[in-house]
This record gives sequence, C-alpha cells and structure tokens, in this order.
Amino acid sequence: MSLGGRIRTLRLQKNLTQTDIAKRLGMGRSNFGHIENNRVTPSSDVIDKIADILGTTTDYLLGRDSHTFDNNLPHPANKTTCDIKKVLDGEVDLMYNGVPVSLEDQAKIKQLLNVLFWDRKE
Repeated sequence: MSLGGRIRTLRLQKNLTQTDIAKRLGMGRSNFGHIENNRVTPSSDVIDKIADILGTTTDYLLGRDSHTFDNNLPHPANKTTCDIKKVLDGEVDLMYNGVPVSLEDQAKIKQLLNVLFWDRKE
C-alpha cells in the first residue's frame, strides 16, 4: 500500500475527514487530498505531523513497518519522559490532539495539576 493509501485508511478508521487533518496541518483540504492521492510527496515534517495526528509511526506510513500503533497504547516508539512543569512553564510547546494550547490554558492546567498533586500529598 502507498503512503497516501495508509494515510487514508487510518484517517477513515479514526472517522476523520480530510478537512479535519488539513486544519491540524495548517493546509487546505485539497492540498491534503493531493497527499492522500499520491500526487504530492509531503515533507518529512508533514509526515511526522500526520503520524502524530493518526496515532501511528512514520515508519508505518512510509511502509517500513507493517504494524500501526495507537497513541493511546504504550509502545516504546511513543514513550517520552518529560517534566510536566517544564512543559507548562512554556519551555516546550504544548499541543492537545494536534491543536496548540494557549499560554492562558496552560496556566489553568498548571493550577489544576497543583491542586490535584498537593491534595494527594496531604
């Protein structure tokens, strides 16, 4: 199966439209459609973003791995350790489901986590 075919299959499995993914990528629906139809080869950065959105690896999309992975399940390729405080202090760009989280929302999340964390410590 081609790159575009793998993308289309996963997109449909996740009940996403071309427009849904195109918006997350910051491009028009027709441009994303060209990727799915193998008319355009996306850059490695775009392939990385598509893999993240679809919950798989770039190796799967590129045909180097025959297994796709769901981001909701633990898998060594998807495991990253980070200090959430650093993320919420703005040292790392934070996204939720492919959408950037504003600094204001990050501050709210930090407040909620502080309450949850300290309530458990007491």
